[in-house]
Amino acid sequence: MESLFTPEILIALATLTALELVLGIDNIIFISILAGRLPPEQRARARRLGIAGAAITRLALLFAIVWITRLTYPVFEVFGQAFSWRDMILIGGGLFLIAKATLEIHHKVEGAGGDPSLKRVATSFAGVIAQIMVLDIVFSLDSIITAVGMVDERWVMVTAIVVSIAFMLAFAGPIGEFVERHPTVKVLALSFLIMIGLVLIADGFGMHIPKGYVYTAMAFSVFVEAINMWIRNREKKTANAAKAEGGG
Repeated sequence: MESLFTPEILIALATLTALELVLGIDNIIFISILAGRLPPEQRARARRLGIAGAAITRLALLFAIVWITRLTYPVFEVFGQAFSWRDMILIGGGLFLIAKATLEIHHKVEGAGGDPSLKRVATSFAGVIAQIMVLDIVFSLDSIITAVGMVDERWVMVTAIVVSIAFMLAFAGPIGEFVERHPTVKVLALSFLIMIGLVLIADGFGMHIPKGYVYTAMAFSVFVEAINMWIRNREKKTANAAKAEGGG
């Protein structure tokens, strides 16, 4: 029993759990944005099924660990640059993420004018779930490959995944509702998805971008947006108070 809880394993467990939680936040944002295109009565169900699919995908990839590690072997070369199946999956997933986020921003901006021809096109329930599953495969693949290189104990990886799924189930609803209530936050989240897509493509081409830089940039953007939201709320309260006094 003591060998299961050595300092090295506990550190690996904490690191992997943090990694999965960060990945879970990315998934929550993406799931919330996609689910937001469905009718209100279907959104909660789509979020739950999307997260359940995420859990199944990650665990399936984990238990196919030998096959996953083989995906890093070079398959072909182009101008001296070797590409593995992992690289191609990351490049394809990054392109999909950029295209999807760009289309969502287009719908958000162009549809804001009230022109009926520019309103959001209804998205099928199955289509939303399928898109969530595709992106989760990409995110999970990168995470699992990293986990394989960090620790040999499979129970550590399973524990980290279960914790992240529990986090997603607990906070997917509130985060999704918050994103829907604040359009600027939604655009910021979509911008994050574009940046993540670029990181995935760069990684697929062998140009590793330290995740610390990416998440530092995200944290700074969130901090600036939080200040903007606070200013807008204060101005709104001031205007409402002035209106109330004028009416009185």
